[in-house]
Amino acid sequence: MSRARWPVAVLVGLLVVAGALFAAVTRTAETDAVQAGFAEYTPDKQYTEATTETFYLPMTDGTRLAVLLHRPAADGRAVDGRFPVIWHHKLDIYPSPKDGVGPREAGYSNLTGMTEHGYVVAQVARRGNGQSFGVRRGYHDRVEAQDAYDVTEWLATQPWSNGQVGVYGCSNTGDAAMHAVSMRPPHLQAAFAGCFSWNKFDAMRRGGIAAQWGYGPTRTVADDMKVTPVAGDEDKVLLRQAAEEHQKSTPLAKMWAGMPYRDDFSPLVGSRFWAEGSLSTYAAQIRESQVPLYIVGGWRDEFRDQGIVTALNTSGSKLLIGPWLHCENPGLALVQEAHRFFDEHLKGIDTGLDAAPPIRYATVSDIENPEGAIDWRTAQAWPPTDSGLTDYALGGDGVLGSQTAGSRKFTVNTSVECPEAGSGSTVQPCHTAGEGTSYTGAPLTRDTEVTGTPLADLTIRADRPDAHIFAYVEDVAPDGTVAVVTEGRLTASLRAESEGPYTLPAGMPYHRSFREDAQPLTPGEAVRMRFDILPLSYVFRAGHRIQITVTGYDHRESIPLPDAHGSTIEVVSDPAQPSLVQLPVVES
Repeated sequence: MSRARWPVAVLVGLLVVAGALFAAVTRTAETDAVQAGFAEYTPDKQYTEATTETFYLPMTDGTRLAVLLHRPAADGRAVDGRFPVIWHHKLDIYPSPKDGVGPREAGYSNLTGMTEHGYVVAQVARRGNGQSFGVRRGYHDRVEAQDAYDVTEWLATQPWSNGQVGVYGCSNTGDAAMHAVSMRPPHLQAAFAGCFSWNKFDAMRRGGIAAQWGYGPTRTVADDMKVTPVAGDEDKVLLRQAAEEHQKSTPLAKMWAGMPYRDDFSPLVGSRFWAEGSLSTYAAQIRESQVPLYIVGGWRDEFRDQGIVTALNTSGSKLLIGPWLHCENPGLALVQEAHRFFDEHLKGIDTGLDAAPPIRYATVSDIENPEGAIDWRTAQAWPPTDSGLTDYALGGDGVLGSQTAGSRKFTVNTSVECPEAGSGSTVQPCHTAGEGTSYTGAPLTRDTEVTGTPLADLTIRADRPDAHIFAYVEDVAPDGTVAVVTEGRLTASLRAESEGPYTLPAGMPYHRSFREDAQPLTPGEAVRMRFDILPLSYVFRAGHRIQITVTGYDHRESIPLPDAHGSTIEVVSDPAQPSLVQLPVVES
């Protein structure tokens, strides 16, 4: 079977989403998901048994990677025949929370059950991780990408394979899946990937600020010795050899911290690693591959903009965004979604995928219970409407929409605590009363939908050469409860704008953030800085108020400015130097 080709989108940057047509009405998440068509693709099972085996597979350079292979079976034996293959480039061949694929029962980890429908499924531990040998040089570097090429082509040529190969993953394994695409293996036919980064700098140091995310796996020999070894290594002799090799891996925290600018060279890996590890660097190769992509994201995942930008820069991409945290998909039968996608492109079955609407996304109306108040929508492009952006002035009197001149000053507190304190991919931004400065609108007279990518356009003064500036879009309930709906951030010294090297949502600025672009602040001098706020689709209910909070610290920061605590920041609001936030309000 030749590779399925998707029609080129009429609009540049068209996003596409898999799935059947569905009703768009608000109901409970699980019921709504069924009505939306998420769980309707349920072909009869072909097999009720599977065999598993583990072994080492040598790469081009001789490094041995561990493989866990699942094959359809009957009467306790693998079925003869050739099947399509899907595989997962992981940190351990067995399920591991460090893979970032979420704890949900219907999540990515359950794709091994696709053997029931005539698929071979492989789990491969990335070099320097789990049972595999080798040294992790970087994180999604070109050595890993070459491994992905080798694995894909090996899987395609085995006697149980029909040569049709797909790859999947989420979080770091979603990145790994996309890097496999960037290598253009001849037999790779489809990629199902969630919550990954299009550009490593923009994902890991958004706006030049490291916040929320960890630094990848850092494990001791003792940690690695706890994993289950491959068959034949029950005494863990090979596992110990691999674990000791892993200790030579690049310390990722040190590498990230040593690259505060997008063009920084890391002597630890011998490259400008933000570029080497970014899919955006290989955008042309990804497009040339013509591999169909199914991109999954969540409105409460910090990588949600990365999936949108990926789809804007690739033709034949499908995008689904739900109300979820990082790699968590409650209410979505994710395995059925992947099944439909892989059947379409690895088996050539008409699943209705090509006839489906081009974008599928959830509009949320309760940030505190996002899975319980959803309106599923479809659209042809991002943003879904042409309503444009609506200005919300940050008045000097603290009123959102006020034209009152003046400035509002606050002191940065880097000891802020939050009920959701901690680190990791699912921790959310937090409104802390009294921190920063807030601008609150009047109670809304009607439900107000905001769908798209907002923009912060601020004029600020600081008493230090630099500042981290955060802007939160918040929902204030009638009882005064404040919930952060979305946020954006930018290092003030990296405010310089330039032409982007790839397509961004319309009207959004690009900050090159090279070392030579840095413009330290002159204390007391006002400067303008514009930055995008993470996209959303949210309905502010009548009686609620929209609020914008600007602050100089976020509890998720991992590398705060060393002199930030106690610094003073002013947000300026006057006719000559206005501050505002532009929201993509959908006209009713």
